[in-house]
Amino acid sequence: MRVALYVTCLVDGLFPDVGKATVRLLRRLGCQVEVPLRQSCCGQLHVNSGYPAPAVPLIRNQVRAFAGYDAVVVPSGSCAGAVRHQQAEVAEAAGDAQLAVAARELAGRSYELSEFLVDVLGVTGVGAYYPHRVTYHPSCHSLRLLGVGDRPLRLLREVAALQLVELPGAETCCGFGGTFAVKNPGVSTAMLTDKMRAVLDTGAEVCTAGDASCLMHLGGGLRRLRSGVRTVHLAEILASTP
Repeated sequence: MRVALYVTCLVDGLFPDVGKATVRLLRRLGCQVEVPLRQSCCGQLHVNSGYPAPAVPLIRNQVRAFAGYDAVVVPSGSCAGAVRHQQAEVAEAAGDAQLAVAARELAGRSYELSEFLVDVLGVTGVGAYYPHRVTYHPSCHSLRLLGVGDRPLRLLREVAALQLVELPGAETCCGFGGTFAVKNPGVSTAMLTDKMRAVLDTGAEVCTAGDASCLMHLGGGLRRLRSGVRTVHLAEILASTP
């Protein structure tokens, strides 16, 4: 299967190890993985901030960058959600019917990482080894927009030596929400405080998620507390071997 990795802006700019881990994992599972150099931002930031027009050329670029691949894998529920549920609507609202059709076609073969592993490759055991006590935070977009459900948990339960502990109030937002954290810092910080308390109550060494944005927010807070709890992307755990 010829697979394209959609790196995402945060992974490309701040967390490149997540992209590398995703490539290692997919290749270990027999996928032919490529990283199209033409790819760019999905346009979610623009649209969610009330500026859909600048997102249209980005959507057009996305369609061209990922043409010809059997599947596009995204290590981010947020960006996968934009590709699947936002881009075609934005193109349609802009009056570009042809682009809307192409965006829907791209959406039909784009998957968040855990979806691709479980639904397309049909695996939950990926040969990973991670000897740590781990708790999982489901990001809002993966949980509510994509409906990934328990797929990440099913994958984590199959990781050798990993002790998975339930996160209290797991479905509660961490407070990041893209530009929400910038526009509403007080509310965002209060939400982060509640989420960090829940993470610390688990006694976990590691908090994982499928979105680098949530992990950036949580990781910054946990480091400022000097809690000793690390944030690690799901892809990095699943790519780990003895």
